[in-house]
Amino acid sequence: MPEPAEKDPRIYFAVERTFLAWIRTGIALMGFGFAIARFALFLREMQATTQTGIAYHPWGSPLTGVSLIVLGILVNISASVHHVRTVRQLSAGTWVPGQVSRTAVILAMVLAILGLAMAMYLLFLR
Repeated sequence: MPEPAEKDPRIYFAVERTFLAWIRTGIALMGFGFAIARFALFLREMQATTQTGIAYHPWGSPLTGVSLIVLGILVNISASVHHVRTVRQLSAGTWVPGQVSRTAVILAMVLAILGLAMAMYLLFLR
């Protein structure tokens, strides 16, 4: 007879791996955000040193970068809260397998909207 989920250490290890994957995702979002925000500095330097005017909006890169950094922070906070909640549910024996990750769905939707906004920005800024 299999052990109940609250007694099986493999379940806790899987929850820990999932938590660490979310933390990596948050750190990656913050790193990309920082790189995108600093890309505006590169564009300003390119515009100052070349004769051809590079079309860019001075707030495009910093705003997108800061948005990604904030999103990364929110992902890390949400992952921490979800991890604590899941461990408590496992310990109490009230954990239900097969629940849809709201954090993953929300993150996917926000990134899709941000990607669409960046595509529109690039498309119409010529």
